[in-house]
Amino acid sequence: MSRLQRARPELSSFLRTCRARLSPGDVGLQNGGRRRTPGLRREEVAALAGVGLSWYTWLEQGRDIGVSSTFLDNLARVLRLDAAERRHLYLLAHARPPAEPGRTFCQVPPLVRRLMDDLAPHAVHVLNLRWDVLAFNAPADALFGFGAHPPERRNLLWLLFADEAMRTRLVDWDVQARAMLSSFRRDYARGAQDADAQALVDNLRQVSPEFAAWWAHHDAGAPCSGERRLCVDGAPVPFEHTMLTIDEERHLRMVVHARRQDTAG
Repeated sequence: MSRLQRARPELSSFLRTCRARLSPGDVGLQNGGRRRTPGLRREEVAALAGVGLSWYTWLEQGRDIGVSSTFLDNLARVLRLDAAERRHLYLLAHARPPAEPGRTFCQVPPLVRRLMDDLAPHAVHVLNLRWDVLAFNAPADALFGFGAHPPERRNLLWLLFADEAMRTRLVDWDVQARAMLSSFRRDYARGAQDADAQALVDNLRQVSPEFAAWWAHHDAGAPCSGERRLCVDGAPVPFEHTMLTIDEERHLRMVVHARRQDTAG
């Protein structure tokens, strides 16, 4: 039995539960008098989702029928599903998650800020999908100078290509910058419809010849992790670095730089 077949009974139960918790008034329908069971009728859900009653009934009965992403999005809207429930619906019906809209600007939870401070002396900062530096601890500020820039310019990609101090901080800047740009390209693809993400790319094309040339190559690499050499007090120092997801839905990542153990001091 396939994974999709095993999920059909749960899909059936999930749809009935979601349908039962809504009233006609919740979706703009007249109550129409007393009902034998709570919630919306199947025919009401089918009509609001734009499909035939028989087809929706087969779906709710767990029959082996194909469904499109457009229909699942319509059904999620009719049943008033939140983001987590919509994802659950997709996994039950398609055995794969839905395409998520890319989000750029968002807030850093207070607990994450506490954790960043607790991780000192390691340098820690938080990025969103656009690579805005939303928060950073004191060691990260000392290492990268984030606090010297106004919030609207506190973007890692912008600093990487347009800030001379950041350029000199990275040993072998051209190698590291190109690798980081290929990592950003993956995030850009998820948030390309965001006007702010597009504006960032357009501005960097104008101010940085290297960015303009490398961006045209369409390199898309994995998220950066491993070892990075940074210039500290005039000498190259190796740092281990990694990126941790702290909020998948909002695309928040925590980036940690720690001096390699044999050089820490």
